Amino acid sequence: MDIFAEFRSTILSALDKLAAEGVLPQGLETRGVTAEPPRDVSHGDIASNAAMAVAKAAKKNPREIATVLAAMLAEDPRVDKAEVAGPGFLNLRLSGAFWRARLTDALVQGAEYGKSALGAGRHVNVEYVSANPTGPLHVGHTRGAIFGDALASLLEFAGYKVTREYYINDGGAQVDTLARSAFQRYREALGHAPEMAEGLYPGDYLIPVGKAMAEKWGDSLLEKPEEDWLPEVRGFATDAMMDLIRADLASVGVVMDLFYSEKSLYGKGVIEDAIAALEAKGLIYQGVLEPPKGKKPEDWEPREQTLFKSSEFGDDVDRPIRKSDGSWTYFAPDIAYHFDKLQRADELIDVFGADHGGYVKRMKAACKALSGDDRLDIKLTQLVKLFENGAEFKMSKRAGTFVTLKDVIDMVGPDVTRFSMLTRKNDAPLDFDFAKVREQSKDNPVYYVQYAHARICSAMRRAADEAGLSGLDDASLAGADFSVLTHDAAFGLIRKIAEWPRQVRGAAENHEPHRIAFYLYDLASEFHSLYNLGVKTRELRFIQEDDETATRAMLALIRATAVTISNGLLILGVTPVQEM
Repeated sequence: MDIFAEFRSTILSALDKLAAEGVLPQGLETRGVTAEPPRDVSHGDIASNAAMAVAKAAKKNPREIATVLAAMLAEDPRVDKAEVAGPGFLNLRLSGAFWRARLTDALVQGAEYGKSALGAGRHVNVEYVSANPTGPLHVGHTRGAIFGDALASLLEFAGYKVTREYYINDGGAQVDTLARSAFQRYREALGHAPEMAEGLYPGDYLIPVGKAMAEKWGDSLLEKPEEDWLPEVRGFATDAMMDLIRADLASVGVVMDLFYSEKSLYGKGVIEDAIAALEAKGLIYQGVLEPPKGKKPEDWEPREQTLFKSSEFGDDVDRPIRKSDGSWTYFAPDIAYHFDKLQRADELIDVFGADHGGYVKRMKAACKALSGDDRLDIKLTQLVKLFENGAEFKMSKRAGTFVTLKDVIDMVGPDVTRFSMLTRKNDAPLDFDFAKVREQSKDNPVYYVQYAHARICSAMRRAADEAGLSGLDDASLAGADFSVLTHDAAFGLIRKIAEWPRQVRGAAENHEPHRIAFYLYDLASEFHSLYNLGVKTRELRFIQEDDETATRAMLALIRATAVTISNGLLILGVTPVQEM
């Protein structure tokens, strides 16, 4: 149960009743009515702007409306007190019995706790990573991969049907460069010195590819001209790189539903169909673009091109889709790819690296022109800076120019990597210090959250092994007598557990999985505070000798905490640990 959504519904019902009774006009607009946690916890548990949201249209004083609403809501058995504050805020304080019942929600629902029908089965296509198939994934790709994967899991948890998709950029000149680079490693495998000309990929990761080519073709390619061997080597090398990328993704727990090849768009009329759809709407024309703003490049010259009217849909300028020589620009196949995705999904999310920021407006413009709506959301992931004990981490020799995903996983493991990459909002820069993410302290969110889960598992084992208690499964604990939980620290933890469904909804609505990581840290903090207080306060100890009723209630409380932590970690793709 999302208690805030629940009480918003209750407040709206109260407004409807007042309208039916003639106290308020019929048909008031209520979309602006909110029910949220108050900024000051001393004001209660739920704050609503309901009276102020409808006062102007109702032509009434908001405090007058709030006073009537407060009287109505005070009769609700879930409400201990309803008060009016300031210009007309409605503050509700909920009953202890209501809060304690939320433990039953968590224990009975288990892995389902926090799930919602927000998505209503709508199909969302989440495209992420989509790195050029020219080498292993680097740390920048790692952040995009983890963000995209966590977002996909979050949306599934919130009731959406999700497709995880990788767009293989195998239709451009970069795959020819890959093929030429692999050919040099092929020559090397046959005993010749590789000739790594400027612009080729020098990383050691192509050495196994060259050896595999030598095993397949022997020395038969050496005497052939490039135009003869390039197509075959291009396909071979691309497949090898995609195998490497799939393995890299699997090492951090990312498994795609679909790999979509850019090359498959060519020669089948797919690009032509997408452009024709825009042309049918009068959005394609022949024209000459203005020179770039600022200093004009020396090689710029006015040329007539085929242009898309992207400026009509929020872009800064119109964009070329066909060059003056008749070939497609890079933008044309991207339009065709999204045209295809629009036929397959109700909503689209693209996860781009920060270097693709300039591509956002044109891509959203194309999708809006094709679909007539704003169903495409583009999330940018900012750069990751790597450090070791405060000093910048050096580049990977194997990759040649960058730190690979595999480098990071080898050093700290997939769980630490995933959680750490989600401790900042996607569009904020992220500093990743290898020493800090392995630190066992409150300052390390990964450790702090995992330690809370492990501590709970340890307490449950002690309750069974040392205290000899039975019936400690969640269903049995859901029947414990929660009325003995009266301490403020216990209620603080209960309230935080009860926030979970709202946190899921908010994170899913805004496409922000980092909110889950933030929430888990706060939940862990509430738990650790309770644990520490229990050292001095008997009633807060998880196992209380000679008081099985209190013990079962405390065990139910911490098990509900563990259920919530586990659900949150699994959304982030992190395994909840049993011991540390």
